[in-house]
Formats: sequence, C-alpha cells, structure tokens
Amino acid sequence: MKSFHSYQNPSLAVDLVVFGYSKQQLAVLLLNRKEEPFKDCWVLPGAFLQMEERFRDTCSRVLKTKLGMDDVYMEQLYSFDEPERDPRGRAIAVAYYALVNPARVAISAGNMANDVAWFNIKELPKLGFDHHAIFEIALQRLRSKITYFPVGFELLDELFTMPELHELYECILDTTIDRRNFRRKIMDSEYIINTGNKREGAQNRHPDLYKFNKKLKKNSFQINV
Repeated sequence: MKSFHSYQNPSLAVDLVVFGYSKQQLAVLLLNRKEEPFKDCWVLPGAFLQMEERFRDTCSRVLKTKLGMDDVYMEQLYSFDEPERDPRGRAIAVAYYALVNPARVAISAGNMANDVAWFNIKELPKLGFDHHAIFEIALQRLRSKITYFPVGFELLDELFTMPELHELYECILDTTIDRRNFRRKIMDSEYIINTGNKREGAQNRHPDLYKFNKKLKKNSFQINV
C-alpha cells in the first residue's frame, strides 16, 4: 500500500472574508502583504492548514494571531481549486466568511503584514491571488442568507433600534426596503426583544432599544426585497 508521500499532493489553505459594519457602511478586513507573491498588495487574511488542524482551527489561528480576534460568527463558504491560483504552486483554498462588529475588536497587523485595515466593500483596492473572486462569493452568500437567517445581528451592538436594524439590511442588500413591511416581518419572526429602554440623545425622538433573541436563533424568516 502506497503512503501519502508517494503522491504529489496540493497544499491546503484557508482564506477568510471578515465583514464588519460601522457608520452605515459594510466593510471587509484586508492585510497588506510583507513578502512575495503580491508583496505590498492587499489580500484576504489566510494561512496554510497545519497537519494537526481542522479548517476551523486554522480560521481561529488566523483570527487570533493575525487579527487579534476571537469568538466570532464564522461559516464555511466555498473551495477554490484553480490550478494557477497561487504562483508558488498548487494550492487549494477553503474559504470562510466571518462577521464582526469593528467597535468590539482592536485589529493589529502583527509581524505577518505591513498593515491591516477595513475597506468599504464599494472601494476595494486590487487584491492579490484570486481573493476578489472569493470576496464576491462571500458577499453574495451574506446577501442571500440575511434575507432568511439573522446573521446580521452579529454586526450590530448588543442593543439597537429598529431604524438601525433597517439601515443594516438596506446597506448589506444595497437596496431600499419598505420600513413598515420590514418592521412587521422582524417583529413576527420574534428574533428581537424590546428591552423597555429607549435610545437617549436622539433628536426629537427616543426610539425603542431592542436586543437579539438568541433562543430563537435556529428559526428562519423571509425578508422580501
């Protein structure tokens, strides 16, 4: 019986599309590479799978060591296997997307990159490797899933108003959503709980503050756009 070393095996990598939401803008986190290939170019954070790791272990390692993050919402996206996708050799990437609230994390480039920064999804620089294609598929997945599953709550503060939630959905879906219909759908889904408190400091009004009802996280609903 032949050992695995008898075969020519590709490298396995994990690439992460980390979305953040702040000031009514959806952004993605990018690293500026220190070394070739694509030296000084912006790329998605990622790393090669180590022998003892599962894919999610590699994701956690990337988030902790390269971005200073931990315990974030994360979901496997797709595999990318074009033979020429990495100029160093044959490498297959399994992509994940993650959702974070930028106000809750303090990002750091560490020793592995020149810089790390948030970029508005509509103003991305040219990305190295096939990372723009990975980003596009991640954005499509997020836009699809948020219409029937409440992943968007991961991007908000713990307490939020209905207008803030409505703005989040319009931003991610890049479209106008009827306010009354949106409110009815959200309230019928029972995904949010009225805390009984109000947002102070809002001019001429004090909107109700809501929080995510985590007990219903496995239920689904449909937001029509």
